[in-house]
Amino acid sequence: MQDFDAVWVNVQLATMTDAAEPYGTIADGALAVKDGRIAWLGPKAALPATDLLRTPLYDGQGQWLLPGFIDCHTHLVYAGSRANEFEMRLNGASYQQIAEAGGGIKSTVAATRAASHEELFVLAKNRLNALLSQGVTTVEIKSGYGLDLATEQKILEVAAELDRVHPVDIQKTFLGAHAVPAEYQGNAEGYMALVVESMLPQLAALGLVDAVDVFCEGIGFSVEQSRRLFEKAQSLGLPVKAHAEQLSCLGGTRLVAEFSGLSADHIEYLSEEDVKAMAAAGTVAVLLPGAYYFLRETQQPPVALLRQHGVPMAISTDLNPGTSPFCNLPLMLNMACTLFRLTPEEALLGVTRHAAAALGLSDRGQLAVGKKADFALYAISQPAELCYQFGVNPLRQLVKDGQVLRLPV
Repeated sequence: MQDFDAVWVNVQLATMTDAAEPYGTIADGALAVKDGRIAWLGPKAALPATDLLRTPLYDGQGQWLLPGFIDCHTHLVYAGSRANEFEMRLNGASYQQIAEAGGGIKSTVAATRAASHEELFVLAKNRLNALLSQGVTTVEIKSGYGLDLATEQKILEVAAELDRVHPVDIQKTFLGAHAVPAEYQGNAEGYMALVVESMLPQLAALGLVDAVDVFCEGIGFSVEQSRRLFEKAQSLGLPVKAHAEQLSCLGGTRLVAEFSGLSADHIEYLSEEDVKAMAAAGTVAVLLPGAYYFLRETQQPPVALLRQHGVPMAISTDLNPGTSPFCNLPLMLNMACTLFRLTPEEALLGVTRHAAAALGLSDRGQLAVGKKADFALYAISQPAELCYQFGVNPLRQLVKDGQVLRLPV
């Protein structure tokens, strides 16, 4: 007789593995957990004998069980709002006029520098609660709204504290090379030297960095500047990723691939050579339809090329106050399908298995024996429903590390 901590029966399992069935489906299934991991899953008829007098049994009533969602690209810790800029743009103000009025990233940097640790924690916790209520169990949080050592450290410390006290798992990414701060205006080289020689080593030594990111663009940092950052990250044993090819085909994606990076994100202007480099390196393409929508972009990421060359595609919110103020991963599923023409299965892989790969995490994103017992039960008729409709939350139960959570309301 098997010794399990809990068992779910009468569920349709969308395992999101590479099984032959769409979504890796196991119909009329069951799943058992032990010590925070999936210990068994398969057809209910094959469930091993279990002492149900001592083991909690959950009846899924024919509903669908999926892996916990993963939001693999967010800027979730920040202060301030840029709704005023949104209104200014709609009233005809130009980017330059908004910048001259103190707007843009400068506004968020100023607000985040001024905010206390406690204020940032409360703001971030509220956003994290919203994602948790949608079935999200792992979130990446980037720094990048400090652009000085003290504030970058403050952002990453808040992320680390959230990881300790919140049910959602947090991955911390250092994005000090997000923009050139006002103090270094016109001196991107000098600021990158600060990031590489001082900020990254000190923050890594504090255990606050899981990965390193850069905004590699004409209005951000060059390929050579990004290379120096990646070389330092590599010397510290940290994986790399990049905001790349969002506005132009600069070469940031090929740089990520050269360093066997985790992901290249945005990537609207990818070339076929870039895609081939990603495929060879195992680099994940992170699509961010919220930013594409909010900025009213017209250049779409080359989804057909990514499919052709077998590059895994992840989907994320890009939650940030300036270009994607969306704390809603189900909305991104719908946008990925409607704007980028992903299939529902591709989109759901993008917030489960492929999102895990984008963070370098092999222990989640699928329902399989040995994986973390992070999963969600949805009152839906088929998985595509999670991409088809949003605004009415079908989540009925969320399990984290084998424990049923009380969802925030």
